[in-house]
Amino acid sequence: MSKHCILINGTMGVGKTTVCKELMQLLPASVFLDGDWCWYSHPFTVTEQTKQVVMENIGFMLQNFLKCPDYQNVIFCWVMDHPSILDEVISRIESALGDTSLFCITLTASPQAIREHLQKDIDAQLREEDIIEHSLARLVLYDKLSTYKLDISNLTPNQAAKAIIQFIASKSQKTQ
Repeated sequence: MSKHCILINGTMGVGKTTVCKELMQLLPASVFLDGDWCWYSHPFTVTEQTKQVVMENIGFMLQNFLKCPDYQNVIFCWVMDHPSILDEVISRIESALGDTSLFCITLTASPQAIREHLQKDIDAQLREEDIIEHSLARLVLYDKLSTYKLDISNLTPNQAAKAIIQFIASKSQKTQ
């Protein structure tokens, strides 16, 4: 039985957390870490020190999950909109990967789908109004990443999770 480490990125509001929760339910022996949980602070402050702490926490937790023989699927999601962020996360877990297959997946969506997702959060007072423009401005950054792109504009979270599982299965068969 092969082990998988699945790194999922995408702009704010694309549905990373929701899709990962669905993925966790569909995959056997899985564990899920959302990068936002490692930076859940008030006030939310971005400094060199807080960025370093967050990266160390992410690396530590993912390494521990990867080393645990009880977990077959380690799922992680975060914004990771620059190659340097994705590269740093990978560099922090490389020593724990061993024979684990690494998959880097970007969830994308149309600007309209992003607006709809985020508006629901704004209406529920989970996000501020300015998040829509911030998120849409970052969409183009994901085109530059060397990741598998999955457009979820017209997919339910369950359909997106199943598409990810199909992608992993197809890549796993090619490496056998």
